This record gives sequence, C-alpha cells and structure tokens, in this order.
Amino acid sequence: MDYAGALDYLDRHINREATAGHVEGLSLEPIRRLAGVLGDPQRAFKVVHVTGTNGKGSVARMVSALLVEHGLSVGTYSSPHLERINERLMWNLEPISDHDFAALITDIAELEPLAGVTPSYFELLTAAALSWFAHSAIDVAVVEVGLLGRFDATNVVDADVAVITNIGFDHTDGVGDWRAAIASEKAGIIKPGSFLVLGETEPELREIFEREPHVGTWVRGEDFDVEQDRVAVGGRLLDLRTPGGVIEDVFVPLHGRHQADNAALAVTAAEAFFARALDAEVVRAAFAGLRAPGRFEVLGHLPLVIVDGAHNPDGASALADTMNDEFDVGGRRILVVGMLAERDVGAMLEALDAGRADVLIACTAPSPRAVPAEVIAEVARERFAGLDVEVVAGVEAAVSRALAIASEDDVVLVTGSIYVAGAARAHLTR
Repeated sequence: MDYAGALDYLDRHINREATAGHVEGLSLEPIRRLAGVLGDPQRAFKVVHVTGTNGKGSVARMVSALLVEHGLSVGTYSSPHLERINERLMWNLEPISDHDFAALITDIAELEPLAGVTPSYFELLTAAALSWFAHSAIDVAVVEVGLLGRFDATNVVDADVAVITNIGFDHTDGVGDWRAAIASEKAGIIKPGSFLVLGETEPELREIFEREPHVGTWVRGEDFDVEQDRVAVGGRLLDLRTPGGVIEDVFVPLHGRHQADNAALAVTAAEAFFARALDAEVVRAAFAGLRAPGRFEVLGHLPLVIVDGAHNPDGASALADTMNDEFDVGGRRILVVGMLAERDVGAMLEALDAGRADVLIACTAPSPRAVPAEVIAEVARERFAGLDVEVVAGVEAAVSRALAIASEDDVVLVTGSIYVAGAARAHLTR
C-alpha cells in the first residue's frame, strides 16, 4: 500500500486517542500477541521508557539528543503528533519517510491476522515502531508512554531506564485519591531490571514508585536538580547537578522554567543509561541543537506569535508563567484557545491566566472530542468581566483573525490542545 493507504488502514482501527483515552478494560494482551508475530522486536535493543503527566515529550527528545550525541543509533517513539504521523517514529531525531512508513504499515497489515486479535490504532503504531527500530538495528529506543503506563501499549517493552517526570491532573475524574491512582498506573513501566529516575518528589507518591521491583533510584532534589537557571536570549542557561557532578553553562534553546527541570531529568536518565557521568561538552552540544515543535514555539515576530500544546491545567500554568517571566510585551495579549471535552474549561482558562488577556478568540479543536468554541467563549465571558471574547470556529480562521487584529507590539498565543497547536503550526508555517 502507499502512504495514503497506510493512513487509511490505521484509521480503520479503533483510535482511543479520539475516544477520550478511557482506560477501562485495557490489557497488554493485544500488543503482546502482535509483537509476538513480529518476532518480539522490543527485545532487540535497550529502552529508556518515559512517562509523566507533563514534560515527557520534551524529556524524550532531550534524552534522544544526548544519546545521539554519544554516537548511538537511537529510535524515538512519541505521541501524539503535531502535524504528520511520521513525527511519532524517528531515527536519530529524524521522522520516518513516507515511503518507509508505508512499507512498514504494509508489513504490519499482512501479519495482523496471525495475531488473532484486532489491535487498536495505537497498538498497531507501537508495534510498527518497535519493528522498524529492530530492523534498523538501533542501539536504544527512547519510548514515550501514550497514556498512564501500566496498560499502555508501549509497556510491552522492558525499560533499562524508567523515567517519571511528574504527577498532575490529566486523564482523571479527580475522584478520591486520584494522584495515587495515577502514580500507580505510571509506576507500571518500572520493571525488575529498570533503573528508576524519579522527577516526582511528593513522599506518598514516591513510595508508590519505589516499591516496584527495580535495580536503583535517583530522585529529583536529592540525587539531581537544577542548581542555576537563568533566562537567556532564545532559551535558558543552566547549571545542572547530576549524580555525576555539576555541569555548568548548559544553554537550552527552549522557553520555560519547566524545561530546566526536564533537562536535569534527561541528563540524569542518560547517566543512568551509561552508568557514568556525562562529559559537559557533549551535554552542551546535544542541547544546543534541541527543537521542540509546539512547545512554547515562537513562530512569528511583529506581532510575536507563540504556539504551545498545553492541554491540562499544569501545562497551561507553566505556559502562563513562561509568558509572564520571559516576555515583556508592550502591546496586547491575544489568546486563541481550543480544547478537548474532558478538560475543565474554566480551570484551563484560569491556568492560562486568561484574565490578563485583552482578547480571547475561542475556536473548536480539530477532534471529535473538541469543546465547541461557543462553550469556551461562554465560560470566558462568565469568568472574566471586560475580556473581549470572539468565536471563530476553525483553528486556521481563528489564527488568521488574531493576526488581522494584532499590531506589531502585540502577542498572539495559540494553545489549549495538541490538536490546536498542530493545526495552527501547519497554518503558520505553510
């Protein structure tokens, strides 16, 4: 099949990303059987497995960059994608080509009947990534969890290094001790042979992770941390303390204090992988070329245009803090916001600091799970008296409207969902 046929084949399978990611009834049996007919490709390479509520995508990219800089052949599997599905499967941080993707999915489609199950979209894509990595003879795969961890399709792998970024409010109804419930699910990626690198420091949650069988643990604040974090032109300048020592003057070309924490976590994960300290110059070189599309990405000037895929209150709060800390904009703040149905619209708008905005343009995310733009606008009007609120249903039209009303001194901030960020980025970079 060709590239279009490969996409059509995947779309004929249930996509839990498009059905709110409900976790009831999940099992690893389908991915295990699918991997089995492929020859269990996940056993052909070492694995750094990354989960957490926020930051796991950035950490996965950082770890991949560090491993590539050391001369390793590195596969990276992440989700969701911003613009094209190819972004999910990367070799040495380059997305798979259309030709290779089509050939890969063709092979999977031919073998699927032998598995005796009907896998989901994500299970098929995960199996495809693992197969591609094995046939590419990579040294190590950096695998980002799709949802939670224990029953995520990626958990067919056995992590050599298991990385937990943090625990926050996402994919939960908030009932009961939801933080412990989420931590328990994410702790499922920790295997008896894993070295645990733990970014979550709350004592009750830490206990949940540490009681999983594993070979060792490094914890943020004790074994590693950010010693110095300075705002720099185009990013941040960091001094990072790791188990191997202090690495000074590391420039990270990404915005936000949270990226400093992600950097410390990534370097520590790489040290755990190599079981030694990293050379400071190698770390600096790896981070110097970092790119994180859709993560506080500046895509225009005069007016300043920023796209960010923040999709939960913690991510939205980090975005607002970054905006307030690093960008002194003399003009107006124009928000373009769309989000998905499982979000608390009011909480998201509060976290985005929408009360400080001058204009909010509500749009509808390009997803079956989207909150209608009218609903976002209604909540914004109720919560923020005096805020100028508009409704422009489509993301592209909403971004165009924001640019049309913006002066050179203004900032246009597009956020609320990965789907919104992806559509906006495609429009702005076309």
